[in-house]
Amino acid sequence: MASRPRTLPASVAPVILGTGLAIQAGAFRPLAALAALVAALLIQIGSNFANDLGDFHRGADQVGRVGPTRVTTAGLLTPRQVKTGMIIVFGLAALCGVYLIALGGWPILIVGVLSILAAMAYTIGPAPFGYYGLGDLGTFVFFGLIAVVGTYYVQVGAVTPAAWLGGVAMGCLITNILVVNNIRDADTDRAAGKRTLAVLLGRRGARIEYMLLLAVAYAVPVVMWLGFGMTPWVMMTVLTLQLALAQLRAVRTVLGPALNKTLAGAAQLAVLYALAFAVGVAL
Repeated sequence: MASRPRTLPASVAPVILGTGLAIQAGAFRPLAALAALVAALLIQIGSNFANDLGDFHRGADQVGRVGPTRVTTAGLLTPRQVKTGMIIVFGLAALCGVYLIALGGWPILIVGVLSILAAMAYTIGPAPFGYYGLGDLGTFVFFGLIAVVGTYYVQVGAVTPAAWLGGVAMGCLITNILVVNNIRDADTDRAAGKRTLAVLLGRRGARIEYMLLLAVAYAVPVVMWLGFGMTPWVMMTVLTLQLALAQLRAVRTVLGPALNKTLAGAAQLAVLYALAFAVGVAL
């Protein structure tokens, strides 16, 4: 429950797209892709543990919560147990990182250290950035840009504009998972002093953010086709457009616990989009 399985596609999707881009570049390395996937999953699970712990200490998951149960606040695990789990999971991620560092060198070391520090600093510490409207930016950078480009880099050994564009697309869709989460929790977050963008901008502003991020994600394949010489296969992402529009309608109209289903749908959209995009660029 603490690992939040429904959110884990946020780690899987960028690795899928980064690997598809590596195949397109003729440099697919299965073991490197697998190590990147496992490391990404472990870092996200560790981040979820840290988030559970940090929100518990700051009272963000108290009475009135409409999202899934948080294990520390509910008393299912003690803060010490959650902290121990977080340390173990980050340690396992670091072990995967040793192999990735052997492939990619010091840039991967820096990325790995920053990813773990950011995962903890989201809700833990004297000034957790998730409480000051910076969670969306952090998610875009680490789950989008860094995850896609890093996966590509450990296989290809270089970075290209196409990899960065892929990172932008995935960053937008994965940030939208957080946007849905924050729209759902806006009232309890406001009461706890957690100033997410949904609190700062209001639910209407957060819905506009969701729409803009969705538009950018679906514009990226068009740019790669028309501006970077890729074939029309890259437009396979249109196969997920119906789901994207259904998600947009839900974000605009649904409130309360029903948004838990929309949150799962946002994660599903990210994975299906990544699969379609990866197959398209590989073809």
